Amino acid sequence: MSSSKGAKIVSYTIVLLMLSLYVLPLFYLFNVSMKTQSEYLMDPVALAKGLRLENFMDAWDKGNFSQYMWNSILYTGVSTLLTLIISVFAAFPLARGYVKFSTFFYVFFLISMYLPNPLIPQFALINSLGLYNTQLGFILLKTTGTGIAFLMFVGYIKSVSRELDEAAAMDGCGYSRYLFTILVPLMKPVLATGIILTAIGAWNDIIGPTIYLSDPAYQPVTKGLFSFYGQYMNNWPLLACGILIVTLPLVILYIFLQRFIVGGAMAGAVKS
Repeated sequence: MSSSKGAKIVSYTIVLLMLSLYVLPLFYLFNVSMKTQSEYLMDPVALAKGLRLENFMDAWDKGNFSQYMWNSILYTGVSTLLTLIISVFAAFPLARGYVKFSTFFYVFFLISMYLPNPLIPQFALINSLGLYNTQLGFILLKTTGTGIAFLMFVGYIKSVSRELDEAAAMDGCGYSRYLFTILVPLMKPVLATGIILTAIGAWNDIIGPTIYLSDPAYQPVTKGLFSFYGQYMNNWPLLACGILIVTLPLVILYIFLQRFIVGGAMAGAVKS
């Protein structure tokens, strides 16, 4: 009994330590965002004397986040949607073995995740197609069907009974109709996981906008935050507000999808 109680204490202690590693930096960032510049310079770690929500409005205006935020929503939303559609179309025949050498192709896609990013040939291709410094070109660059979402989809589809395929075929259900009316609704947990993982990668990208988007009107919120830091680097409370503004949309997305994420990740990992 005592050993079991001791194990629980150790487990809770580890959980609290892990939680503090995530919560304390966020609390410090929020605390800094509620200060004036003079308060921060006097004591960076002291508690803020009040809630100065006007700091967020000031940071929003000075950082021009309205334009940057729309660009990020456009890039992240469209590229995530296209990535999931391509991943579903690619994962289904490989998971079912409806194409020859499906195992080989699956391993090929898996290996591609560990290859270095081909920035030079990508840049040459985008430039030759006339898509450099265009929103369409950047969306196409962020769209991929061979990422972690694809691998999870393959694992999850393998757990779905083949009898559904046969029953749909006997009823005259077409390929695309079967995918989007029968299979996709069954994939809600793993789809939610794929959405959040793909969206995080697209939203937080800073290398891509720096290379492929030279026009400030096309730059996403991460590039805007980089410019904001360079222009207002001495005003740390406003910079902290800018970081929180950038983080908030992904936090909201996670809150809406979090009940599916764990189940989807486990399904894609264990049943692959």
